[in-house]
This record gives sequence, C-alpha cells and structure tokens, in this order.
Amino acid sequence: MKTWMKVALTTVGAVALLGGVVAVRTATFKPATQVDLSAVKLVEATPVNQANAALHLSEAVQIQTVSHQDKADNDWAQWDKLHAWLAATYPAAHAAMTREILPNKALVYTWTGSDPTLAPIILMAHQDVVPVTEGTEGDWKHAPFAGEIAEGAVWGRGSVDDKGTLVMMFEAADALAAKGFKPKRTVIFVSGQDEEAGGTGARAAAALLKSRGVKALFVLDEGMAVVQDFPMVGRPVAVIGLGEKGYATLKIVAPSTGGHSSAPPKSTGVETLSKAVLAITSHPFPMKFEGPGADMIRAVAPHAGGMVKMAAANTWLFSPLLVSVLGKSPASAATLHTTIAPTMLKGSPKENVLPQDATAWINYRIAPGQTAQDVMDRAREVTKGLDVKLAWEGGRAIDPSPVSSSSSEGWTWLAALASEGGTIPVAPGLVTAGTDSRYMTGVAQDVYRFAPIHVSTNEFGMIHGTNEHMSLENLKRMTDFYTRLIASVAG
Repeated sequence: MKTWMKVALTTVGAVALLGGVVAVRTATFKPATQVDLSAVKLVEATPVNQANAALHLSEAVQIQTVSHQDKADNDWAQWDKLHAWLAATYPAAHAAMTREILPNKALVYTWTGSDPTLAPIILMAHQDVVPVTEGTEGDWKHAPFAGEIAEGAVWGRGSVDDKGTLVMMFEAADALAAKGFKPKRTVIFVSGQDEEAGGTGARAAAALLKSRGVKALFVLDEGMAVVQDFPMVGRPVAVIGLGEKGYATLKIVAPSTGGHSSAPPKSTGVETLSKAVLAITSHPFPMKFEGPGADMIRAVAPHAGGMVKMAAANTWLFSPLLVSVLGKSPASAATLHTTIAPTMLKGSPKENVLPQDATAWINYRIAPGQTAQDVMDRAREVTKGLDVKLAWEGGRAIDPSPVSSSSSEGWTWLAALASEGGTIPVAPGLVTAGTDSRYMTGVAQDVYRFAPIHVSTNEFGMIHGTNEHMSLENLKRMTDFYTRLIASVAG
C-alpha cells in the first residue's frame, strides 16, 4: 500500500475515532450539579397575605437607610426606625425569635430549634440601600423613596436590593410562627447595616457566631436569581452563586515635580502614570474555562442542546472555543478571569499647573484560584522601571471566597426549591460583585447566593440604577420560597 494511502486511512480512522468519542460523550453528558428532585421532600408553601406583603415592602422602602460613601453622612435614626418597624410589623416572628442589635446596628435573630444536634441555617439580607444618583430623581417613574405600589410592582430604592428579601424573610417567619411552627433546626437571620459600604455589620455578626461555635449547614444571601431569558437557552434558569470574586482597588501614585505647565520637565507625572496604567491593562489575566463560571455553562448546556452541549461535554477539545465565545460578552467573560478596571484619576487641580503627584485607581475583581497578592505581584512586575508607588486603597484587599459545594445537602435543598418543581433548570454560578455573605466563611459548611425572583437580563440594570422595583409576582415567589425553605429544612 502506498504511503499516501496509509496516511489517508490513518487520518480517516483518527477522525472517526475522535468523532465517536465526541458523540458518545455528548450523548451521555450530565452535569455534576444535577439534582435528583424525587429524593427531596419539600413541604407546601405557607399562605402569606400578599396585599400586606406589598404594603409592608412599601413601608420599608420609605425608611431611608441610605449608606453614603462617607458614613458620617448617614442618618442613623433611619436604621433605628427600621428596627422598630420590624418589631411592630412582625409580632409573631419577634415572639418566636431572639433579637440582638449589635453596636453597629447589625441585626442577628435566632429561632432556636428543638434539636441542637442539627446544624443551623443562616438567612441573610442587608438593611441599607445605595443613594439615588443626584439629578436623576426626575427619571424615576415613581419617586425613589415613596414606595408606591403601581403597575403590578412595589417601586423604590431597595425594593430589590435588598429590602425585598429582608421583608419577605420576615413575612415568611411571621406566617410560620403565627401558624404555630416550631423548628427542629435552629434558624438564624443576619442583617448587616452597611453591606453597600464595607460590610462591617456582617463581619461583626460573623465574629459573634464564630465565638459561639456556630457551624451552619449553609448560609443563603443575595447575589443571583432566576434569569428569565438566559442567553444560551432563551428560557428561565435559576443560577445559585457558589462563590464570589475578591475585591481590591490598586492605588498608583506617580511622584513628580510640580510647577508651571509652560516649562514642563522631560517626563511628567501624568505621563509616567499613563504608562503604568497602560502597562497593567495591556496585560489582562487570561480567561480559563474553569470554576463556577464554567460549571454554569456545563449545567445549562444539556438544555441548550446542539453545539453547546457538544462543546460542554467535550471541554478537553472545545474549551478554547468556549472561552472565545464567552469572552465576547463582558458579563460572561468576567466569570472566567480576574478583571481589571481603571476607575479614577487625579492630577493637577488646574490645567496650567503641573501636579506634584498623579494618581490612578484600578479596581480588580479577583477570580477564585487567585489572590490579592497574585494581583499585586503582577502589577509590580509589569510596571518595573517606572517611577510609581503601588498600594491597596484603604490598606486592604479581599481575596475570593471559597467555592461552595454543588453536591452537598444544602445545595440539594436550595436547588430543589429554585427549580420550582423541576420546571426550571438550576445552575451554579459566580457572583462577580460582593455580598455580606463573604464574611461567613468558617461559620457555615457552604455559602450560597440566590434570591428566588425572576429577572430579565435587561432588568438587572435597575439594581443600583433608576426605576428599581419588585413585581408582585416576585413577592409571591419569595414568600413561597422562604416559607418552604424554613419549614422543609428546619421542620
């Protein structure tokens, strides 16, 4: 047989074998996070008066617990008002639970279970909201702190982030307590007062629980939701955050000789600073198809079918293609690597004055598997030879949280509930922002981030933006979810 024919036949055979392997792996592909719903016993939802729930969220929105950048600008009396309102509005829950108000106004509620051998669960929602951007008040369809109930929703700052969750947690607890429910497993509510400005309340609550030796089955906080129009499938997908990225802001200072701009030196501080910023941003962290972001794609792929399923089932072959496709979207790209975002610059206070130093701030969201030290080391390496000083803004950086299990008992409970009776696919995910739950590492076996609301990709912009609102349908979903969660897991 001629050599060229042997080569051709060998090539054909190799391609056929490769195709067969790909086909078999695709046909038998099942994501590791798939839950056997038949093995999970969930109780029915406890009825909650939905008109009252909407009215209560409206009242909570009107209490302006706004976290400003400078905490000295906060009106702390609003937090006291919120605490009094919670006690007055939910008498059954407050009779059943022990309330602790920490010195910084964080709240810890404990609903003691009858069986101390069962690990407790911790449910979280923060009290504070972000300010409304000055000058945009007139862009709101309904005044941002009026709490109007209109067009099938409760409108206002915090209606979604995060008073919606806080209020619906108490609606659920109050309904269950009024019905006579007594948990076997202890249930703990933690509500930080400053999630939007550092999370000192959550840190204090975590320290308190650690001092008591609490080791919870799981923590559930905000972070992800049911995405109504999940891009790969065009249908609802419940995404539960297994972890969140680290947070750090690098401050770069380029010292310089000040003076008059009419006689500039050969190299100015602004020029040196620009070179440093470009050196850092021109060396991005590579995207890798790994971690919770990749697991989300694997979990959704069977529902997408076709090429998506084939690629996810054979990442040994197609991971470069998946990275290339996902990298085209900033949101999906952010789940696959550490991001670098220059956000602020400072130079001279006047256009004809040379600054004595020029400063830039670069915000990093650090992916699991890397640390703040890795980021700093990389920044120092690429700016070597430039006259700049590098330091973390505020003197600290936050490493990524540990990645929680997608096969544990806690995951199984939450995935079963989030699936809404098996009608919605459930996928793990990575929270690219930060939540109070990051401080609960060491307090629980697993920390999850999910709110049982349906939100379209376009609607995510209202969070911290204009026209924030919680639909009445989502209020119903939340009260159903929390009554079932507490009664099923702790009952």
